[in-house]
Amino acid sequence: MAKPRQAPGGGRTVEVPPDRLAGWFDRFSARHDGVVTTEVGELVVRAVANDGATATATVPFGPLEAPPGTFDGLVVDAIVAHALVPRRVALVLVRVGGHSVGIADDGRVELSRTDRHLVQGRSAAGGWSQQRFARRRAGQARHALEDAANDVFEVLVPRLSEVDAVVLGGDRRALGELREDRRLAPLFARAEPRVLEVGEPSRAVLGEAAVRALSVQVTLRDG
Repeated sequence: MAKPRQAPGGGRTVEVPPDRLAGWFDRFSARHDGVVTTEVGELVVRAVANDGATATATVPFGPLEAPPGTFDGLVVDAIVAHALVPRRVALVLVRVGGHSVGIADDGRVELSRTDRHLVQGRSAAGGWSQQRFARRRAGQARHALEDAANDVFEVLVPRLSEVDAVVLGGDRRALGELREDRRLAPLFARAEPRVLEVGEPSRAVLGEAAVRALSVQVTLRDG
């Protein structure tokens, strides 16, 4: 489970594995003097506790196929069942200096390709030296992202019909540049809204992302 992080607008967001989701909501209810209502929608499920605290789960691989509405008490059976469905996922992890892509079946990576490139850090020099350094760094970054795009195209695009979803991770700017490659449009069209926060892509990080991709994001806010 990834570390909790601050959520936009306040509160914190946690990632809960599917097999722990029911127990997580039970513990939330116990800590907050019970759950008054649960709001079930296609994309979010929100539990409201007696003390005013809320737990809002974003439905992964939505929409949720369950009757929408507001129900008395804790009603999370539908999202738990939805999260527990085994899924085959394409993963794209990209940062400026490296990438790792692969196919994972129910959290286990079956095939992958990982590469790293030297992209120099910032220079403290000024003047012409700084400009030359910036051009060299930009060239290195461009080359790295071109290689990432090629690997995504070769490894994942031909297998899109075999997967249930696409999960992205890494640097949003780097991913944004990959989106501009028209060859990858079918892949990005199927990408989940969530972007996993990951370190430098590696085969080990890809394995962790394969498990995290199946987790449910829950945002906690106090009453």
